[in-house]
Amino acid sequence: MFDGLSAKLTGILDRLKKRGVIAESDVDEALREVRVALLEADVALPVAKDFLGRVRERALGQDVLRSVTPGQMVVKIVHDALVETLGGAGEAAIQTGTNPPAAILMLGLQGSGKTTTTAKLALRLEKRERKKTLMASLDVYRPAAQQQLAQLGTQTGIRTLTPVLGERPVAIARRALETARREAFDVVLLDTAGRLALDEEMMDEAAAVRDAAQPIETLLVADAMTGQDAINVASAFHRRVGLTGIVLTRVDGDARGGAALSARAVTGCPIKLIGVGEKLDALEPFNAQRIAGSILGMGDIVGLVEKASEAVAKEDAEKLAAKMMKGQFSLQDMADQFRQLRKMGDIQGLLGMLPGIAKVKNQLAAANVNDRMLARQEAIILSMTGAERRNPKVLNASRRKRIARGSGTTVQDVNRLIKQFEHAAAMMKQAAKMGGRGLMGGRLPPGFGPPTFGR
Repeated sequence: MFDGLSAKLTGILDRLKKRGVIAESDVDEALREVRVALLEADVALPVAKDFLGRVRERALGQDVLRSVTPGQMVVKIVHDALVETLGGAGEAAIQTGTNPPAAILMLGLQGSGKTTTTAKLALRLEKRERKKTLMASLDVYRPAAQQQLAQLGTQTGIRTLTPVLGERPVAIARRALETARREAFDVVLLDTAGRLALDEEMMDEAAAVRDAAQPIETLLVADAMTGQDAINVASAFHRRVGLTGIVLTRVDGDARGGAALSARAVTGCPIKLIGVGEKLDALEPFNAQRIAGSILGMGDIVGLVEKASEAVAKEDAEKLAAKMMKGQFSLQDMADQFRQLRKMGDIQGLLGMLPGIAKVKNQLAAANVNDRMLARQEAIILSMTGAERRNPKVLNASRRKRIARGSGTTVQDVNRLIKQFEHAAAMMKQAAKMGGRGLMGGRLPPGFGPPTFGR
């Protein structure tokens, strides 16, 4: 989401870091460029002014101007100011209360991803917090809206309230809560109707449902790709209904990022969750420190480790680590790595979590590193026999042609993969000789490959 802003800010700050001494004029010049970058990213003007004012005041302090590394100090100041603007340190948790059933009201415009987000949140509550959850669709206007939520309930295995023909939204909310009380549900998610644009009728209905359900959370689902419109919608809903939090969807798309940077400052409501993909488990807590680090090219190693721990079984990781320590690495191990990477989520999102990745963004784009590429390379390995995976030296020209035909690729693709494997295997042997020190040698993991990856 922050690709454009990240590239500009890291470029501006990198120039400052190269200077041994920073004058007031240097700070002002850099902040003028930062201001343009923020406004181009759809950050609300008042938010941009407040952010720049805080950064300038701190950056012109004596501690910075006299610092041995003034450029690094300015980067820290910008990082801290970003964290404050995004909502402060830590994560704003979804409240479920201590007196079940807790109602969570989902609001938003039509097309914002509200119904899908309702199902994602329900799945998260069931899996992560062990909360027995009931979903109820209050959208009696959009054709098949209630059926859509029911279908998502079937996919996730989460109970959905059975629709009753002609029942109105407030009555549905009351029936959902009564069902939840009777059947001992912990949480009830109320998926309200949306509109293509804000109107008084929608606000009145949302307020009536709020009064009937007395929700512990009132969440606005907003599309990050709508930029300033997302902020306007959030402000309107907050004034009329009263929000407790915001969920930003499609943050994995080509959004400029202004919605995330402005939402907390404009509404005073925390961003609680972000949708990072189409899969039903692609919903994550919003963490201001990690987002700020990502914007400034510092990556999100903690988030990457968390994703890895969820997708990769501990035993599998230990087995692979043991083989690597012995200098053993086969094509089957590489295929397993590709599969694990794909389970962790969108490859572009994973790469974005690596520190400094923005500086090689163009090279990655030229190499066409994406999920399809991983799937293609995995297919090449799976087209080999067991003996070929264990001993790639037997892969002569005729075998490579057969593998290319079987995987729907070219001989050149097969050759590139084998070259990539040989490089990775050499790294493993070198690491084994070093006793595991510098296992990665400053490089990407073997699954991401050497400099020839994708060419």
